[in-house]
Amino acid sequence: MSETNAGKMRWYAGLTKYHYLVLTVACLGWSFDTMDQWLFVFSKQHAITSLLGEAGTPELVAWYNGLLTAIMMIGWATGGLVFGMYGDRLGRTKTMALTILIYAGFTGLSAFSWDIFSFATFRFLTGLGIGGEFAAGAALVAESLPAHSRPTALGVVQGTSALGNIGAGLINLGMSSHMSTDTAWRWMFAVGFLPALLVAVIIFFISEPEQWKHARARANEGKERVGSMGDLFRDPVIRRNTLVALTLASVGVIGFWGIGTWTPELYRAVFNPENDPALKAMVEKQVSYVGMAQNFGGFFGAICFAWIAQAIGRRPAFAVALLSCLVVIPITVFFTDTFAKAIVLFFCLGFVLLLLLGGFAVYFPELFPTRLRSTGTGFCYNVARFVTAAGVLVSGSLAKNFGYVNSALLMCGIFIIGLMVLPLAPETRNKPLPE
Repeated sequence: MSETNAGKMRWYAGLTKYHYLVLTVACLGWSFDTMDQWLFVFSKQHAITSLLGEAGTPELVAWYNGLLTAIMMIGWATGGLVFGMYGDRLGRTKTMALTILIYAGFTGLSAFSWDIFSFATFRFLTGLGIGGEFAAGAALVAESLPAHSRPTALGVVQGTSALGNIGAGLINLGMSSHMSTDTAWRWMFAVGFLPALLVAVIIFFISEPEQWKHARARANEGKERVGSMGDLFRDPVIRRNTLVALTLASVGVIGFWGIGTWTPELYRAVFNPENDPALKAMVEKQVSYVGMAQNFGGFFGAICFAWIAQAIGRRPAFAVALLSCLVVIPITVFFTDTFAKAIVLFFCLGFVLLLLLGGFAVYFPELFPTRLRSTGTGFCYNVARFVTAAGVLVSGSLAKNFGYVNSALLMCGIFIIGLMVLPLAPETRNKPLPE
């Protein structure tokens, strides 16, 4: 069946129980991954305040917010680069299992941090696993499912990142309702041990895709190299695809981590600017609900990218996402002055940010041949995080000097860069995965 005809089929047509198992495992791996991220997002301000003790002035806490996020992003980027190559060399399933063990283990160990430096170390090590899981999972789904299912399935995988974030919001809500913020953050990180249970399912029930096996066999015969980062830049077409994807990823990840993950601080700055103890419990509950609304919007945004990309193409879909970010984020920041408005506006903010990020799961695997698919996806998504680490340091400095609201507005300029690079992006709609 041609790719054009396949594109007219319903995405779930012809899927077997094994296809659904692969999709479920990839969704759980990524949603647990993002749950661990958002456990940090919800609790980092309280953890830093607790670990700094009396030295923790609001300005210093804001600065450490940016620094520790940057440290986790550097670990994330490093893990993505290393495990992206291992995903092509060792296999998708082995790499997924290993990276899940890493991010689950060190998220759980973060609960036992004894000072700001141990906390930073655990967050860096957690980042290694977080960064490595995405590329292996995306490649596994792209190569295991039929062509007509691929865009929507990858959109669903990215969409479940929002479900993991919502799970973190529920955990934050439950913990903050029953204990003080000084101790709740430790129990939240302890929950992060649980995703390690998924590893048993991966090891015993998920096989390597046939497409990867063929590429591995060709590499063993000396016909081509597998997982070579240098090969991303030797061929001019692959080099162009790499640079385009890297730029788009940098824009999206900086936008998400420089704006989207500051939701708790933004909300607290508007509704409890003086950190009034009498308001703290109520505002913290509202932060949980607002964060869940944002991530619920993100779930629909990620899935919508797949639909839009199938209807009008990958490149126009990215244009819609970038323009939406430029419009919705300032509206959210300017007009959030009641809890009800915050629920609606942060839902919209989550929708547009994941509309953009959801495109990476669909688009990046389509840019690289099988022997470089995990390497290329991991490289672009994770070198972007090195750039993002600098971006969140800037965001933290802006928040320290100008406040969280003004910082979010200034960071919106990053989406213009994404619009500028789109004319160079290849259109991959209704085309087969490169061999």
